[in-house]
Amino acid sequence: MAKLTQTEIVNSLADKTGLKKTEVKNFFDALAGLATSEVKTNGEFTLPGFGKLVKATRKAREGRNPATGKPIKIPAKTTVKFRLGKAMKDAVS
Repeated sequence: MAKLTQTEIVNSLADKTGLKKTEVKNFFDALAGLATSEVKTNGEFTLPGFGKLVKATRKAREGRNPATGKPIKIPAKTTVKFRLGKAMKDAVS
């Protein structure tokens, strides 16, 4: 089964909502910007019906170079995780 491309998603939502494709694209851009700013300031962003974006901190750790096997130090970093909501989990299962 083929995955939907961004263009196909925009086209589908434009058809279903009656909005122009540019309006749907602008909505997604605004949503992404809002999610980014909320995760930066509050540490999380809830997308109703889907789940939650949560800021997480990974500790520094030791890893291995797969080519040589030599140990390397991997620095600590901040990342974003997505936690799927219960309604979506139940709908997909």
